[in-house]
Amino acid sequence: MIGRIPGDGTDRNAGIDLLRGLSILLVVIHHLALRIPLARTALAAILPATLLHALNWNGYSAVFLFFVISGFLITSHSIRRWGTLSAVDASAFYRRRATRILPCLIVLVAILSLLDLAHVPYYTITHPDQSLPRAILAVFGMHLNWYEGHTAYLPGGWDVLWSLSIEEAFYLAFPLLCRATARHAVLRAILFAALALSLPADYALLSHAPEIWREKAYLPGMAAIATGICAALIAPRAPLRHVPALGILGASMLGAILLWQPAIRQALGHATMLLLTLGSAMLLIAFDRGWGRATLPRIRALSWLRAYGRLSYEIYLTHMFLVFPAIALFHGLGAPIRYGWLWFLPVLPLAWLLGHATERLVTNPAERRLRSRFPFDPASIRPHSADRAPPGTGPAARRS
Repeated sequence: MIGRIPGDGTDRNAGIDLLRGLSILLVVIHHLALRIPLARTALAAILPATLLHALNWNGYSAVFLFFVISGFLITSHSIRRWGTLSAVDASAFYRRRATRILPCLIVLVAILSLLDLAHVPYYTITHPDQSLPRAILAVFGMHLNWYEGHTAYLPGGWDVLWSLSIEEAFYLAFPLLCRATARHAVLRAILFAALALSLPADYALLSHAPEIWREKAYLPGMAAIATGICAALIAPRAPLRHVPALGILGASMLGAILLWQPAIRQALGHATMLLLTLGSAMLLIAFDRGWGRATLPRIRALSWLRAYGRLSYEIYLTHMFLVFPAIALFHGLGAPIRYGWLWFLPVLPLAWLLGHATERLVTNPAERRLRSRFPFDPASIRPHSADRAPPGTGPAARRS
């Protein structure tokens, strides 16, 4: 999930940052709540059970939310840089992705490897069918999800990288597909739409697969990314008069899934996650078209969540370095489960601080150095096909 998305600037889209912040916040809470269930803490006497369940178990849904955001932003920025998807420069696309993703990922894998070699609890690979060299190969070979599906869960610091394998495998093919369909933009859009709408069928095909593979298979995640791509292609053409209704509908769909997913799953079955991805896409289109642009940045109570969103990649990769020590300390002190919710309070801000430090010390310096050594500023290309943004409506000034 959560490969680093381009667009760190002053003209950020507050709505999209908010969605990214919600996504990573739910992931961090989920990984804590797996070990300290919120329903067993004193919060159960204060907060509704539906809300506690949503906080406890929506980490997986949050990853799919970020898949949609990723597809939307990568497509929007590709159109902004090259004018049209038909003109995407595969070499420049790969270099840009590598400079954003690899520095932090390499440092993370190096640290995880040292912790495994030192047999540090919570970070040691112990399953007989797994090994450190094979885990490293799975990470950089973009198939850690497949590796876990055929062996077992890796320790948590490694396990979070399953979503990155899906994203990067998809983006390996993305520019090649765009260039292969350069003269057939409509066909390309149909292919992406078909992949996006295949989500229920993907889960149906996986219904008899082992649980771990049902969660981490390639097709469902790629369908969510394709949903974001379709949203980016639609956004510049969305009539402004319909944007508020689209935003409200999208927020309602996303909120319903996050709050009442068990009941909705009973009614919709395999189509449940499609409701989430479509609702997310509607919200992204609305935010891209200016919905909430004037009001969201002024809501100070949400500024921390937007800050979480701006560091979502770094937080996602590093937060398990805080989750496991917190859990170990919780159990080591013999803390009553009733007060377990208190352990969430320091971890959440510390996760942001660790993500911020990682960005300042690793991501940004490495990216600047790599870009100065291997410059790739694609020449401006005039839009000329059906996937171009109409003049004055494209995402060029709405980076996120």
